[in-house]
Amino acid sequence: MHNGSYDNETATVELMHKYMNENRYQLDITGKRFHHEIYLSNPRKCDVSKFKTIIRHSIKKIKNN
Repeated sequence: MHNGSYDNETATVELMHKYMNENRYQLDITGKRFHHEIYLSNPRKCDVSKFKTIIRHSIKKIKNN
């Protein structure tokens, strides 16, 4: 969940990638699996500081060799 301006989503994505790397996952974004953003706030009715966005990345567990 990202809270705040869309301009600051990069920091949230970086935290997601850090968690992913620390827990042996990798991105699984392909031509059929995409990055998704679900906007929960209406930008016409809500202050930017209260925006809520769900950011979803497909991931997969890194296999042990």
